[in-house]
Amino acid sequence: MKKIETALPGVLILEPQIFSDHRGYFMETWSTANFANLGINVGFVQDNQSFTVKRGTIRGIHFQIDPMAQAKLVRVIRGAVMDVVVDLRKGSPTYRKWISVKLTADNKLQLFIPKGFGHGFITLTDNVDFIYRCDNLYVKEFDRGVRYDDPTINIKWGVNNPILSEKDIKSPWLNDSDCNFIY
Repeated sequence: MKKIETALPGVLILEPQIFSDHRGYFMETWSTANFANLGINVGFVQDNQSFTVKRGTIRGIHFQIDPMAQAKLVRVIRGAVMDVVVDLRKGSPTYRKWISVKLTADNKLQLFIPKGFGHGFITLTDNVDFIYRCDNLYVKEFDRGVRYDDPTINIKWGVNNPILSEKDIKSPWLNDSDCNFIY
């Protein structure tokens, strides 16, 4: 597994080693020992999968507040997305900064997102299957989001009229949220 640093310290692109032959391919997506060698020491406890039908759908920006914050390892197993991570830690030198990474079933990249960051993506194709591995259980009372179009973050999604859930439409601006991450 190759680790690629991003402009947000702690947010990592992970490129798996792929073993291909005439039958297809094999790759390791998670190993406690190998990830520890990369400096990622988390105990994942929950896997989630989402399916998105239409291109141009935004999911996010989502997170769970402390004490139920989650680190995530995400990847696409069908289709393609532009994955977005936002630093939501007040006092951080990269507070409100964001990065995007194209994750596809073909490039097989994974993205590690530590606690304290918001996460979202826009589908670049129809029929996207997306996998989330989390180090904390989902707890509805701690589930939060901020608006995908928050002007203080200013994410460039590349679409004028995205498909959104009711939850994402009603998410607050970051300044109005109860996000409690501190750097």
